[in-house]
Amino acid sequence: MQFIRSLSVGLQLTSRFYREELLAIVKDTGALLILFLALIIYPLIYGLAYKKEVLQEVPVALVDLDGTATSRQVARMVDATEELHLSRQAPSLKEAEGLFYAGEVNAVLVLPEAFEQDIMAGKHTQVGIYSDAAYFLLYKQSMMGALQAVGTFSGGVEVRRLLASGLPMEQALRQRDPVALRTTLLFNPSGGYNSFVVPGLLLVIIQQTLLIGIGLLGGTDRERGRFRFAVPGALHKGGIVPVVLGKAGAYLSLYLLNLVITQVWVYHWFSLPDKTSWLPALALMLPFLLAVIFLGMALSTFFARREHSILFVVFLSPLVLFLTGLSWPASAIPSWLQTLAHVFPSTTMVPAWLRVRTMGAGMEHIGPALGFLLVQALLYFLLTLLAYYRVARRQTKQP
Repeated sequence: MQFIRSLSVGLQLTSRFYREELLAIVKDTGALLILFLALIIYPLIYGLAYKKEVLQEVPVALVDLDGTATSRQVARMVDATEELHLSRQAPSLKEAEGLFYAGEVNAVLVLPEAFEQDIMAGKHTQVGIYSDAAYFLLYKQSMMGALQAVGTFSGGVEVRRLLASGLPMEQALRQRDPVALRTTLLFNPSGGYNSFVVPGLLLVIIQQTLLIGIGLLGGTDRERGRFRFAVPGALHKGGIVPVVLGKAGAYLSLYLLNLVITQVWVYHWFSLPDKTSWLPALALMLPFLLAVIFLGMALSTFFARREHSILFVVFLSPLVLFLTGLSWPASAIPSWLQTLAHVFPSTTMVPAWLRVRTMGAGMEHIGPALGFLLVQALLYFLLTLLAYYRVARRQTKQP
């Protein structure tokens, strides 16, 4: 009977703090903005910014020093690619350089003198492409477009030369390309930037907004000199547990609603790759959310002012994004830094989530990541209990 009575009291306390925390979120405009509206605003901004997926029609300046039919044909082939657009023509490389530094073009294509004459004579010649390697997306598109057009033209010249020597067309094509390269782009066939960056970025947004929102509420309590988690009997055995579970339940309920926005609507609106089934997705998402919630609750006990959570989390946000492996492969990050990065649940969650959501991985492929997130959620739950116990005990000692 004593156990049932204690359980009933615990459930009542959990329900009480669940309702109080939801009410505190609704009454706090800043917390509501971070915990709810930000999950609508940020995905829409990123999705709209990257909606074109692939960078196309990069403006290029043409420097045709040959001025022949052959050089003009190469220029037309370059302009016909989806990557490049010959928007300006300059009489010299010097003037094209001026256009480049003025920001009017992002690359310069140079066709040398005697270009047609060298080709007719069977001599080696070359086409120059000057691109901004400081901007990798522009550099990649400039190089790919130029290589595709010039490679196609060069192949045509070689085939015509073989045909002139008496070879039939089929044999000439085989001799020109004896080993054909066949490429298949998996999981992101278009190479779209939106499909590449947004799925992982959404998880980082979920984590960072949770940490900021929970910290805002904790800092507000400290500013007002009160602690909603310092309740009568909190120092008794198990007294802190209902408080932690009630507050965590409020955040979890809100973010289950946010998941509909970020993981269903946003994916549908922007046609993001989705090959997952509900079981592995849910199995990953629940421990991830709990780990972030408990980490945020533990950290919130250390924020003396409301704005401290914003400063702290915003300072960490670029590091968190970088260490997920989205912008740079995790395998190329120093091992000690990668180990340290696993303090944040997103470091484990992002690659596992991409395998599940983008690649269609099943439960058997995410076992280690799922186990790590479960252990992390448990450890942060215990850390939150200790942090709340410390604050509650300090409150009892104050007059």
